Amino acid sequence: MLGLLALSACSDIGRKTDAPQQPPPVAEPAPNPLAAAPPPRPNSALRAARAKRATDQARTAERASSTPASQTMHGYFVGVEDMLTARGLLRSDDGTAISLTPEQLAQDFVNIALYDEYSRDGADLVPDARPSRLRRWTQPVRIAVEFGASVPPATRTRDRAEVQGFAERLAALTGHDIAATPGSGNFTVMFLSEDERRKIGPRLTSVVPGIPANDVEAIQSLPPQNYCTVFAYSVGDSPVYSEAVAIIRAELPPRLRSSCIHEELAQGMGLANDSPTARPSIFNDDEEFALLTRHDSLLLQMLYDRRLQPGMNAEAATSVVRQIAEELVP
Repeated sequence: MLGLLALSACSDIGRKTDAPQQPPPVAEPAPNPLAAAPPPRPNSALRAARAKRATDQARTAERASSTPASQTMHGYFVGVEDMLTARGLLRSDDGTAISLTPEQLAQDFVNIALYDEYSRDGADLVPDARPSRLRRWTQPVRIAVEFGASVPPATRTRDRAEVQGFAERLAALTGHDIAATPGSGNFTVMFLSEDERRKIGPRLTSVVPGIPANDVEAIQSLPPQNYCTVFAYSVGDSPVYSEAVAIIRAELPPRLRSSCIHEELAQGMGLANDSPTARPSIFNDDEEFALLTRHDSLLLQMLYDRRLQPGMNAEAATSVVRQIAEELVP
């Protein structure tokens, strides 16, 4: 039950006799089949098939993304991104210019890693920070990417590259085995349009066997103000993650899209909550920063520090958290 959470040659030598020797007939060299073969040429048929497949995918994506629901959502999110950037939000710098103390870093870690962001009301996720336990991965994390038909080939290529790059960054920060995979994984990131997300239930139950029905409903009913979301699971009551799935809206423009990749993958590592006092951070609903900051990188380092163990609550972890924070922010 899931809980949320090598060539050799040989030759013959003729014998000498007393009889006069006749010169042996000159043997015609055997034809070399390799020399007779034409030089290899690019597989034009394969290239043509690939080009056709890409063209077909692009046409399918255009049709799938042209539904009224998807067009409405795309227009909405473009407007949101324009509004936020006009206000100086969705910053892409790492916040290094903003001062950070060990005390602040320690408190932000407790608030973000040792509290849950939501409580449940049926299929609804209600913002309600509650004390929790430290949760993270112990097994290797393999991040798989899936796309709805609405996502065109060029966008898929960019999204895959961004996810792979960020997975490499997460691995470097945490010291944990984290990597993107072209096959199936235990952390699946889905880019879906509005119409595709509403029908994603059967695929979710295949990707995450045992996923609670309420979580499927929550994903299919995701309100517009939620640009993306992530659900991480453990077996039973274990504080160790075993599966995760992130949903990112296909209609998002570039900066919001990148913001979702950073936030949901980082939260899926175990930084489950947001805090209004965390700054500079993406774990803050004020949308000031779009991308992982220096502060957030330190939180990830702390989360996978071996002095902290899955299952710790705030009371048990705080003294260790303070010690680590003082080492990271002298």
